[in-house]
Amino acid sequence: MSIDGSLDSKPTIIGNSNGNGIAVVSQAPPLRLRVSPNSEHKPDKYDGMETEMEEFSPLLFSSLERFLPNSMLSETRDVKAKYMREIMLKYFPRGERTRAQKHKAYRDKISHYEPLHFALYSVLATNFFVPSFLKAITDNSEASFRSIMSEPTPGIFTFEMFQPQFCDLLLSEVENFEQWVFERKLRIMQPNTMNKYGVVLDDFGLEAMLGKLMDDYIRPLSKVFYSEVGGSMLDSHHGFVVEYGIGRDIDLAFHVDDSEVTLNVCLSKQFVGGELFFRGVRCEKHVNTETLPEEIFDYCHVRGHAILHHGRHRHGARATTGGNRTNLILWCRSSVFRELKKYQKDFSSWCGECQREKKERQQSTIAATKQELLKMDGETIT
Repeated sequence: MSIDGSLDSKPTIIGNSNGNGIAVVSQAPPLRLRVSPNSEHKPDKYDGMETEMEEFSPLLFSSLERFLPNSMLSETRDVKAKYMREIMLKYFPRGERTRAQKHKAYRDKISHYEPLHFALYSVLATNFFVPSFLKAITDNSEASFRSIMSEPTPGIFTFEMFQPQFCDLLLSEVENFEQWVFERKLRIMQPNTMNKYGVVLDDFGLEAMLGKLMDDYIRPLSKVFYSEVGGSMLDSHHGFVVEYGIGRDIDLAFHVDDSEVTLNVCLSKQFVGGELFFRGVRCEKHVNTETLPEEIFDYCHVRGHAILHHGRHRHGARATTGGNRTNLILWCRSSVFRELKKYQKDFSSWCGECQREKKERQQSTIAATKQELLKMDGETIT
């Protein structure tokens, strides 16, 4: 199985194309990957690779290695890297490779940044998480997860996650990084194509920490609640903060995320407005269809509290009218799910409109069957 190696950080604005940048151009026989990762295999580290490999993150190679065929796992690091690179290049158009090279140049410029709070750069569970969340993850069952969660509307889960100390440290680290960049007259790369203000946390050293956050604390949840969109196979992420308020972004247009599962956590405590509004989960075909009344849901941010949702759950953010609001966003992705999705036409397991259409077809079939049976009964009586 081939794999989608796109590293886009593009939400899909409702009404426009999705911008995933996926294009199959090769005529060669497809390179193969496993459908499920080899959880017992310990992947190599891919830091310090030759120049041609640097257009992809070393962590992406490490994550992808678990999906290699068994025959490849015993090969040298260079052989495995070239094999995976060929797969990723199939789905990484030249324009995106150019963007990746610019991204690498940006990372090189900021590589000398010295962290302010070293405690943030590895997951210190007892310092990061509230006890209730940590206990639920340790117990690792649907019952333990639901004991700390609310599900105000299907597919959206809210829960207390981070301690105030963690929120303070991350806000301080981001502010320190922004000041460091300003003093050197550099330009911060915006977190995605819609948010102008904020920073990509992966860019200045937090990539490994956020990867562990996804692997050990989000994937157990998504395995239970988002299995239909590859929740058990999350293998890459895009982690960033967004900033709203005076001199920052004010609101955010209606869109879907470039993720299978999205974690959104408010870090700020003094702000007014900024509510999220959700309007149903949709596949690409139905992204612009009407919202049903039961799909309408609004969410008010609470500091340290998380909201977890489908990446394809259409949403936006209302204006932040007072103070400043900063949120941590983690887009969690499954390359295997993205590949499998290309060969599917029915997404009724998660798309609201596909579900409605399927229900209508079933009702039509039942009605037609009843009509045929009544007709047959009438003929028999005659």
